Amino acid sequence: MEIKLMENCTDCPVEFAVNAIGGKWKILILYQLLKNERIRFNELQKSLNTVTHRTLTRQLRELEADGLVERIAYAEMPPRVEYFLTDKGNSLTPILLQLQEWGLQHR
Repeated sequence: MEIKLMENCTDCPVEFAVNAIGGKWKILILYQLLKNERIRFNELQKSLNTVTHRTLTRQLRELEADGLVERIAYAEMPPRVEYFLTDKGNSLTPILLQLQEWGLQHR
């Protein structure tokens, strides 16, 4: 398999990917959404353990803005909001599974 690395990174695809999914929480959020298909905010926060409400909200908004996550708010009392991966977010499945495998092999 030949890997072609880009010489000039003015429009670097790696930089684009890191901006979209980089940081401590985004990959973990995407992984939880992959495992659960649809998840409510509080369930997601519990599954991530130490993430703050503010940080999780910010990360979800960024993932939503990048088209990786979709948010559905139901008109119910009490209000219910669910998050799930978009098709674009689901395209990260092989990468997330490879990260899982790497973690299992090297932890």
